[in-house]
Amino acid sequence: MHSEILKDEAVARLIELGKVSDAGGFLERTFQSPASVRAGNLIRSWMEDAGLHTWVDQMGNVHGRTEGMNPNERALLIGSHLDTVIDAGMFDGALGIITALSALKVFKTNRMLGELKRPVEIIAFSDEEGVRFQSTFLGSAAIAGVLPVSTLHVHDKSGVTVQETLRKNSIEITEENLLQLKYDPESVWGYIEVHIEQGPVLETLGLPLGIVKGIAGQTRLRVTVKGSQGHAGTVPMAMRKDPMAAAAELILLLESLCKQPENYLSYDDHCTPSSVQSLAGSLVCTVGEISTWPSASNVTFTVDIRAMDDLGREAVIYELSSRMYRICDKRSVQCLIERKHDANGVACDDELSSQLRFAAYSAHDRISDEKPGDVPILMSGAGHDAMAMSHLTKVAMLFVRCRGGVSHSPEEHVSDDDVWAAGFAVLTFLGTLV
Repeated sequence: MHSEILKDEAVARLIELGKVSDAGGFLERTFQSPASVRAGNLIRSWMEDAGLHTWVDQMGNVHGRTEGMNPNERALLIGSHLDTVIDAGMFDGALGIITALSALKVFKTNRMLGELKRPVEIIAFSDEEGVRFQSTFLGSAAIAGVLPVSTLHVHDKSGVTVQETLRKNSIEITEENLLQLKYDPESVWGYIEVHIEQGPVLETLGLPLGIVKGIAGQTRLRVTVKGSQGHAGTVPMAMRKDPMAAAAELILLLESLCKQPENYLSYDDHCTPSSVQSLAGSLVCTVGEISTWPSASNVTFTVDIRAMDDLGREAVIYELSSRMYRICDKRSVQCLIERKHDANGVACDDELSSQLRFAAYSAHDRISDEKPGDVPILMSGAGHDAMAMSHLTKVAMLFVRCRGGVSHSPEEHVSDDDVWAAGFAVLTFLGTLV
């Protein structure tokens, strides 16, 4: 059952990696920070321990590859990210890297690396969270060839650019060789990623593993409401132009529309009954930040809208914007709605997902005393490197149960047995390539 590698050593490595931090009292690793570089070096040593050829590319991604018996075959890529949010948990990103490494180490221990039918490459992506430069998927987007060259000139809060940050770590990159990081799609067979669920569904079902059907598309808006200052006691209610009250009504509209989109959306060529039905199961909306201060005439807040159906998401944005403008007119305030970020939804590949689902079922069957139930199919509301990699090749994802659905927090936790189950699922999946 290889528990000494897939469970004991994997958990020990997760704990060790979770101690590599730029902060003293909590976990923090942002793009190319000292701790991020140390983490990359540690992961590279583990890749070499698994018998892989390793290198670091010009975006700081750490690669480990075995050619198998057919180096000219298209490669399977397995990856996740080594960076974290601020005050992070130790499983987000790291779990996907460590489980893949553990599975390949079992192959090495059994002297079977050379029997793989195609090359297998693990990639520890340098940045997915986007904390430092407010630009997500720096690592995977470069590999997929969808990272704009202008990203090199984006700067952090200290005024240091991406290019300068890499140079400080002895990595020279230009716009020209950034474009050269893109993998040839004809050289890649597919991409899989193991990740904590970041939600409570698997725990509620009492199951360790689930298969991802797709990753929700996302739109971020910034809404600014402009009113007028007025004395609290001397301006009559009918004449007030209070931006805070207007913003409150707009936020409640967002909540109501996203809870029951079918009560707000009308059907046309772009918004079909199937789109609305899809929204009912995947639409999630929230306000991330709100900014105001005493005596101010402006209130600004951000809106995050996510759904699997891109046309349905666009219909929600159109209806929300129209109703927001009407509310602002009624309240005699001005309203500015800006789109700050858009990412289309990603559907995972049916064939890869089916193979990964069988591997997950087999893993649960082998390591659990209980008869496994059907492996659930889930939607991911969070973004993952698989979103960027979908521009390069077909993708599939395996979700792993996390306690309470908590993520991006020191309270983030995956049980030792669930780490084992995830590693065994990857091992079983790779077994289909022998």
